[in-house]
Amino acid sequence: MTHEKYILAIITTNSKKIPFGSNVFFCDTKEEMEHIAANLEAILDGIAHALTDELFIIVKH
Repeated sequence: MTHEKYILAIITTNSKKIPFGSNVFFCDTKEEMEHIAANLEAILDGIAHALTDELFIIVKH
């Protein structure tokens, strides 16, 4: 079985909006969130998408 599209990680500054059980990274600032998202994008070979000012997801396409 192969996965063509799936979420690899969630990066946020708002812990109240994220379900647990996912690969979640909590950050204190927007700048920290952007830095973590950029690094995870490269490490996981995925693409970062900003869904809101408080939320990024890393997706494998």
